[in-house]
Amino acid sequence: MSVAFSELIEAFEFISSDPVFGNSARVNRKTGTVHWHTDWDSELFEEPEDIDDDEKYIDLPTPRDLDLGRPLAMRFAAERLDDHYDEIAAIFSRKGAWRRFKDFLFRVGALDRWYAYESEAKEKALRAWCEENGIDVEG
Repeated sequence: MSVAFSELIEAFEFISSDPVFGNSARVNRKTGTVHWHTDWDSELFEEPEDIDDDEKYIDLPTPRDLDLGRPLAMRFAAERLDDHYDEIAAIFSRKGAWRRFKDFLFRVGALDRWYAYESEAKEKALRAWCEENGIDVEG
């Protein structure tokens, strides 16, 4: 089985977009086909009847599964913005942290560096997940 990495990233972004909609994606272990699902509109994406067969399909991980949320932001702070680490830790101690974090990064001129760091971390983590689960990746 082989799946295009661009397709995995696209599905990963979809399931990461908003937990309110119950977005998910499953990968067919044999064919590499990615099947998308949203609770918002169950008829939006066509799914095979056996989509719940865990032997045949595997759930694409969420950012939380791959430690790509707050832990990643704190690693970025420690590695790239050490002088602001305590400020960033304080940002993540309250609700609305992601908006405030990105506002802060914009103010200190580090938003582009964050996006590059985050993108690299996503790719690395998702490729590692594929390798651990026997999913051959193209691209």
